[in-house]
Amino acid sequence: MPRVKGGTVTRQRRKRVLKLAKGYYGSKRTLFKTAKQQVIKSGQYAYRDRRQKKRDFRKLWITRINAAARMHDLSYSKLMHGLKVAGIDINRKMLSDLAISDEKAFAQLVSQAKEALK
Repeated sequence: MPRVKGGTVTRQRRKRVLKLAKGYYGSKRTLFKTAKQQVIKSGQYAYRDRRQKKRDFRKLWITRINAAARMHDLSYSKLMHGLKVAGIDINRKMLSDLAISDEKAFAQLVSQAKEALK
C-alpha cells in the first residue's frame, strides 16, 4: 500500500493559520510554527480582552458619573443609593451619557436622588 502524504490537507491547514497571522510582525506572519503559536496566543488575548473590555467600560462610566455627581456636591455612592431609594432604575452607561450630553437632565436626577436621601 503506498504512503499517503496528505499534502492538500496539510497545505490547507497551514494556509488557514498563515491567513490568520496576516499583519503580524516579522517571522510570526511567515513561518508556520511561530505563526501558529502567535495565532493561539492572540486568541487567548482576544478571549481575555473581550471580558476585560466590559470591566473597563464600567470603570469609565463610574468615573464619569462620579465626576459629574461631585460637581453637584454628591459622591458617586450617595448618588447611586439616592437613585435606588427614589426608585429610578437607570444603568451606568445611560447615566454617564446623560452626565456628558444632557447636564440639565443629570441635574434633575441628582436633585431627585438628594430628595430621596433626606
